Amino acid sequence: MSLMRADGGPHWLAEHRAEIHHRLVTDGRVLIRGLDVDDRDDAAAVVRALGDEPMVEREGFAPRAEHGAGLYSSSEWPPDEPMCMHNELSYRDVVPGRLAFVCLTPPASGGVTAVADTRAVLADLPAEVRRRFERSGWRLRRTYGALVGVRWQDAFGTDDRAAVDDYCRAHGIAARWDADGTLRTEQRRPSVVRHPVTGERCWFNQIAFLSEWTMAPEVREFLIGQFGPDGLPFTTTDGDGAPLDRATVDQINDVYEKHTVREPWQRGDVLVLDNILTAHSRETYRGAREVVVGLLAPVRVVGT
Repeated sequence: MSLMRADGGPHWLAEHRAEIHHRLVTDGRVLIRGLDVDDRDDAAAVVRALGDEPMVEREGFAPRAEHGAGLYSSSEWPPDEPMCMHNELSYRDVVPGRLAFVCLTPPASGGVTAVADTRAVLADLPAEVRRRFERSGWRLRRTYGALVGVRWQDAFGTDDRAAVDDYCRAHGIAARWDADGTLRTEQRRPSVVRHPVTGERCWFNQIAFLSEWTMAPEVREFLIGQFGPDGLPFTTTDGDGAPLDRATVDQINDVYEKHTVREPWQRGDVLVLDNILTAHSRETYRGAREVVVGLLAPVRVVGT
């Protein structure tokens, strides 16, 4: 983790923007500690000071609150359930190239936003797993319903079905509507992409995080019992549509863990990530926690 000690407020970021961007391309993540950041207005100023184009979230898998251009609350996810390693919105064709996490309230315990180098993860994956996903990519299958998962109106930012259909066609997503208004989608994306600046090959996806096998067993069994295997809010397969087993997902998560770096949050911390070079997770926590995130520098990813 590249650490920079700050002295001042968001203007300090603007003055050091070039150095931050340089470190991101080499290290993949920069932790800035010591900024005067007290509230969401300060967090928004931090995001603006980085000088990147903000990005509107679409296709989110969990609800968020919007706090300004490109600035959102953390995903609403139970504090006693971890969010496994992933690259933000890596199931989209256009993704945030950078992320900025701003800690306004650190939790009483836990709640680390851990990180992992996707270049190192790719190099350490079992050869058979790497070859399988390099060859075929991966598929994400989602069910948007009123009773499970996120509502399609929230994920796509509209209550117009025709607008959703247009969006899906434009972004390579197969979509169908059930008679009861449930939306089901499927999209195929590359598992390994090239970094747009360095050309390095990176493990870039949410194969493990959005797999049904990463759910708590009792949650998976309940959802299948209630909605059937095709009614899960999300699950993943390889690019050919072949289902995954728990062992494969565990292998991927084990390699992530090998390369995981953890640093507990302090109030005012700003963690800036290159979203392609660095995966991130959120660990379980106790107490109040507020970490807002800027989705920045949209880029179209290119598979290898």
